[in-house]
Amino acid sequence: MSILDLAWLIPFFPFAAFVAVSVFTYRNRVLSHRLVIGGIAASFVLSQIVFWAAALLPVGGGEHAFESALIPWLPNGLEVFSLGVYIDPATAVMLFMVPLVCLMIFIYSVGYMHGDPRYSRFFAYVSLFATGMLGMVVFNNLLAFFIFWEIMGTCSYLLIGFWYEKESAFRAGLKAFLVTKVGDLFLMLGLALLYAEVGSLAYRDIFSPETLEHLAHTPFLGTSFSMATVVALLLFGGTVGKSAQFPLHVWLPDAMEGPTPVSALIHAATMVSAGVFLVVRAFPLFAAIEGGVQMTVVAAIGAFTAIFSSIIAIAQNDIKRVLAFSTISQLGYMVAALGIGAYVAGAFHLITHAFFKALLFLGSGSVIHGMEHGHHHAHEHGEHEEEGEGAFNPNDMTYMGGLARRQPITFWTLVVGGLALSGFPLITAGFWSKDEILAQAYELAPAVFWVLAAAAGLTAFYTARMLCMTFLGQPRTKAAAHAPESVPSMTVPLIILAVFAVGLGWIGIPEHFPVIGGLIPNWFHHFVGSTIEPTHAPEHAARAMGHAAEAIHGFVWQPLALGLAFALGGLALGWLVYGWKPMQAGERDRVEAAMRKVWLGWFYDAMRNRFYFDEVYRATFVRASIWLASVFDAFDYGQVEGKHGVVDGLVNLAGRVGRGLSQVSDWLDSRIVDGLVNLAGRAGRSISEVSDSFDLGIVDGLVDGIGDAVRAGGRFIRPIQTGRVQNYLLLAVVEVLALVVAFFLM
Repeated sequence: MSILDLAWLIPFFPFAAFVAVSVFTYRNRVLSHRLVIGGIAASFVLSQIVFWAAALLPVGGGEHAFESALIPWLPNGLEVFSLGVYIDPATAVMLFMVPLVCLMIFIYSVGYMHGDPRYSRFFAYVSLFATGMLGMVVFNNLLAFFIFWEIMGTCSYLLIGFWYEKESAFRAGLKAFLVTKVGDLFLMLGLALLYAEVGSLAYRDIFSPETLEHLAHTPFLGTSFSMATVVALLLFGGTVGKSAQFPLHVWLPDAMEGPTPVSALIHAATMVSAGVFLVVRAFPLFAAIEGGVQMTVVAAIGAFTAIFSSIIAIAQNDIKRVLAFSTISQLGYMVAALGIGAYVAGAFHLITHAFFKALLFLGSGSVIHGMEHGHHHAHEHGEHEEEGEGAFNPNDMTYMGGLARRQPITFWTLVVGGLALSGFPLITAGFWSKDEILAQAYELAPAVFWVLAAAAGLTAFYTARMLCMTFLGQPRTKAAAHAPESVPSMTVPLIILAVFAVGLGWIGIPEHFPVIGGLIPNWFHHFVGSTIEPTHAPEHAARAMGHAAEAIHGFVWQPLALGLAFALGGLALGWLVYGWKPMQAGERDRVEAAMRKVWLGWFYDAMRNRFYFDEVYRATFVRASIWLASVFDAFDYGQVEGKHGVVDGLVNLAGRVGRGLSQVSDWLDSRIVDGLVNLAGRAGRSISEVSDSFDLGIVDGLVDGIGDAVRAGGRFIRPIQTGRVQNYLLLAVVEVLALVVAFFLM
């Protein structure tokens, strides 16, 4: 048995911890978090074993991917679905990232959630959340993928609305659940269509060259679109919902209502990463047709989402909402990269982004935690905020300032995360993954390159704005003036994640990069790139998947120079606007002030209000759904008191008709049927009495008379029964003579 066969145990340990906490240990807070952390730690150790085994074999794509022995799983008519683990380079790198980031977040949660009344429940939920992501990664078919995908969707609902006593929290959880279900519907339709056409959802079957060739050349319902195109677009619908891509991006900013560790889980290790991983996993389907419309759609939506979300992030004052729109934008980067065929670059950014975005969210949680403690300290000592009791918001960056001195560990780790997000050159992982995307976009899709480059500049600007408003200058509130550094259980994970936010990029330095290229092998490109080796794909897919790898044979300086210009320019501009002279308490945001001076205040208001997409959706889809529900409600029940709807009326009419028929049947039964039955009974009794009289008087008399006659005859005959032969002969002679006489007389 290969060591890779043990991969199925990776999601088992967090699931076992979830069951144990939910059923047995929920009253013991310490034991509950120890079980959950122990479960994810066991998964982390096992994942590292599987990762290094896969990396050293090495496990390649296509026919070289490792698949465990299949076991019967779900009966389906005459067929039985099989289940096994599937380890290829994409799976291996996800197994390196997901348990490690989850472990850091779980450890951080011990300090952050301390004192929460539902502490054990929180740890049970996050353990199930990790189970969903890990199960989605390791198993070998899209049906299991979808089941664990839905487990994550349920956990996101439970965790976003974890503090359900706040109306905003439970509404955010419901919003996330419903919006992502729109995308899930498309995903489910794609799986159904794929299964109907192929007869299997196993990766080895659907990604085989023969299957891809068949899907690429089979028209969908007689249209000009191939089956591969339609299936890929339907699967991408799931990505749009789960990874919050336009136009289903509206749920992710509101997801910040959950605890900060939940935000980190959703934005880094689970949920939104799952959407991009779906495209990574199903990439052969997307690339089955060279220049297919599905790739164009993916690239266009990703690029637009990247720039659109970056613009909105500039006008947000809630530190977690800034990072939420940042996540949407970075996911757009990944989706756009996959859409232009830059498979390795998109996968690389997925991994690096997970580490520095987890760092940023946990760092923001440390800031919020410190602000809340500072606020309580100020109130305990009678130092009230000038804005009043109800105005304080620990998430609002306008209430912060000066925290670099109060929270030095949080400050420096957040600086590292911010620089990685901005793509600061050479020393951050974000630079290497972003630069690879920009370099390939420059060669493969120039329009996408310019959009992503502009988004990179905006990202650097709002990141500098966030860091300056939060940490520089003087405290703008009493809460900021008294904010303490977080406890070690929160700061140690920040330090570990900061190391990865810097060092992880070194495994993906291009060989042709000036000076340092080739000093460290570009391991990530060679390992993950083997997943889509052209030799394992049909002709059309081979060309499509090979373009990205062939795009850059040598160093191209233009995309590097432009990317650096946008990234460093954005950071410099953010520093000049917000850092050179830090903001004062009560000062209006400087971008807002500048835009209002040039009569663009309306545009800034639109940015702050997310371009009114929530309002538009409420006015259209939500209102239409409510109207349709009210129509059906009226159709069912009616809305005017005393009047029933159609369905209720029909049901009531059926009830009245039934009651009437029952009453008629009762009258017929009691008046007619009962009378006939009674008459039949009386007639039967009369016939019985007559029969009894006839039987006793006549039949019995005849029987008795015959008996008496026989008995009398017997008495007459008995004397002549002497037993002598002579007497019998004499009697016979007499009878003969009597007969002779009678004959002659007649």
